[in-house]
Amino acid sequence: MENPLKLKRIHHVEFYVGNAKQASFYYRNAFGFSQVAYSGLETGNRQFTSYLLRQGKADILLTTPLNPNSPASEHLRRHGDGVRDISLHVEDADLAFEEAVKRGAKAEEQPHDLADEHGKIRRAAVQTYGDTIHSLISYKDYSGPFLPGFVSSNLPGDDAGILRIDHMVGNVELGRMNHWAEYYSRVFGFHRFVSFDDKDISTEYSALMSIVMSDDSYSVKFPINEPAAGKRKSQIDEYLEAYCGAGVQHIALQTKDVIRTVARLRGQGVEFLRVPDAYYDALPSRV
Repeated sequence: MENPLKLKRIHHVEFYVGNAKQASFYYRNAFGFSQVAYSGLETGNRQFTSYLLRQGKADILLTTPLNPNSPASEHLRRHGDGVRDISLHVEDADLAFEEAVKRGAKAEEQPHDLADEHGKIRRAAVQTYGDTIHSLISYKDYSGPFLPGFVSSNLPGDDAGILRIDHMVGNVELGRMNHWAEYYSRVFGFHRFVSFDDKDISTEYSALMSIVMSDDSYSVKFPINEPAAGKRKSQIDEYLEAYCGAGVQHIALQTKDVIRTVARLRGQGVEFLRVPDAYYDALPSRV
């Protein structure tokens, strides 16, 4: 299958949050992520404070701007806490950026170097739905703990068995699902892995439609959801109103043992939705 940007994997997911220190404490103590790296005032960074958290191969970057006039501050004002960047590791950031733009992606950041005493990386970025971006990162011999400007900051969490990010769902406006599915096909060479319409995902009151786009290795999967008509507002409509636009609705995490992981997370204070008993009664007829 086609891989025009020479995509390797998801590098990390960056959240803009109101209080990165507080958020990192939550993800360490509730979800069992370990703090790995830090950038902020103590490292000479006067623009933002960031904590890199890791569990298995899942890297989450929590960032809070220090300048009230920065674009990140405006992002927080508009959306609240949310995903800003789904960062992708590619073979060559310059070539990936050039190819993406040639295929119709809108540029967010031109290719540039980030360097420190551990070496350098190459970074560029393109836009996707809402205010979400994909940064494109490449490097060969970089030896730092995360990215240039970060220092090691090790605070171990209680590993809950999370292996990696399985997929991330983008909620988009009515009529835009096929547009963004086609975008990922044309720009990234993704293919349609599976699709669902309002007959597949619905209740008496709410419904949605979804197309799951995947890379050629099936390791990077991006479902795209749009609302469908129902007696009440779709959950997608509710999200679009609350977030003030399209964005990442949820991040799915692959685990070694989902029962063990859920039990561990419950014990550490994570709240889960309760599944009605009728769901399991109806399950055989659905599958």
